[in-house]
Amino acid sequence: MRLAYSLTMDKEDAKDLVQETYMKALKYRDKFAYESNFKAWTFTILKNTYINSYRRSLRHNIYNELTKEGFFQNFTHASGSDDPDSLFTSKEIEKIIETLDDDLKLPFKMHHQGFKYKEIAEELGLNIGTVKSRMFITRQKLMHQLNS
Repeated sequence: MRLAYSLTMDKEDAKDLVQETYMKALKYRDKFAYESNFKAWTFTILKNTYINSYRRSLRHNIYNELTKEGFFQNFTHASGSDDPDSLFTSKEIEKIIETLDDDLKLPFKMHHQGFKYKEIAEELGLNIGTVKSRMFITRQKLMHQLNS
């Protein structure tokens, strides 16, 4: 609970994180090596669950706006949206992605569709390090072309 609270800085969120950790530990108990440290294993699950949740929240930013009646209204904006405030539309970004070599484009598109690096590596028959480096190179090329 202390680790969860130190990550979330909110008592209720920490409780939710601990509960989700317990559920994952029970679900994947067959993956636990019985000669190893159970506490370290559960701490790793907790930390990774928090990180994944944080990354997911970054992808879908929620903006609160006060209405005339004084109520808050939530608006979610996915990354690459086509609203007027966006610097680039998703169509412009997709057009740039299509200009990339297939060995860079395919892993990037798969990751954007929700595949994890490990799944991409298995699907394409690559080492996970190769997938990571291609993702890095692709992001660098996209940033360079978008800033041009």
